[in-house]
Amino acid sequence: MNGMQGEQSIRMRAPVRQTQMLRKWRRVFPLLTMSVPFFLLMVLFAYVPLWGWYIAFTNYYPGESILNADIVGFRNFEQLFSGNQFLTAMRNTLVISAIGLLLSPLPMAFAILLNEVKQKWFAKIVQIVSSFPNFISWVIVYSIFFAFFSIDDGMINRLLFKLGLIEQPTDILTNADIAWWLQAAITNWKGLGWSAIIYIAAISSLDQEVFQAAEVDGAGRFRQIRHIMIPGLMPTYAVLFLLGIGYMLSSGFDQYYVFTNSVVHSKLDVLDTYVYNLGLVQLNFPFSTAAGIFKSVVSVVLVFTANWVYKMATGKSII
Repeated sequence: MNGMQGEQSIRMRAPVRQTQMLRKWRRVFPLLTMSVPFFLLMVLFAYVPLWGWYIAFTNYYPGESILNADIVGFRNFEQLFSGNQFLTAMRNTLVISAIGLLLSPLPMAFAILLNEVKQKWFAKIVQIVSSFPNFISWVIVYSIFFAFFSIDDGMINRLLFKLGLIEQPTDILTNADIAWWLQAAITNWKGLGWSAIIYIAAISSLDQEVFQAAEVDGAGRFRQIRHIMIPGLMPTYAVLFLLGIGYMLSSGFDQYYVFTNSVVHSKLDVLDTYVYNLGLVQLNFPFSTAAGIFKSVVSVVLVFTANWVYKMATGKSII
């Protein structure tokens, strides 16, 4: 008797479940439909171009059909890795990216300082002013630094020379010894305020009751920042740091292309500018494609390796 009642109860619940599933599907279906165009665009611009990787395994020359090019296997990769110019570009890319990772806590520190400003109107002005350079093109950024630091007409050089602080004007834009650190400073000047927005949002999501309880227990503001705010921001910092590791070989093109000159070329020739010179200047498409494949594969490996190390150390993962 009880078995018959249980079977009847299951039969009665089945239509209810089907109705709930149907309602849920009707609610989700419009969202899925709206995502289809973006999915197609991603496939069109992110995955279809992977067909061009075929060029790296041929002796293709512009103007010919890719299908008619002779297949040479991994010969382009062997010649690529044996070239001194590629090794120099690889060194510059890794060093510049490492400096960027070393300075990666600066946006978090800047966000904490902005959060501690008592006058909120002043903090908003500082945030807007510091975020504005992010929207300036690198051509304009180079023009600004050239106007300030060029050896002939640079405003800073002339001012320091007239004040007697320097014996002769010095053009820091052509100083190869400080080229890496100068570019890191320029990158932080341009993106510091914009990068801090993520940490400002993370700070606003922290539980304020924890800060109030710490204040009741006698903790000052510095102790609250050290023991509550910074640990609360570390998950956000860890995610951004891991993503930064994945972008180590993609240090950028525009910045180093406009700031490069004959004196600092050996320090600012990164993989992106190297691929550009190979592909569009020298028209060596197989070499440039091979370099691009190498950069993409290594970037994926770096992301998964960094995520594995982070998971082994903390038990958490972003992938």
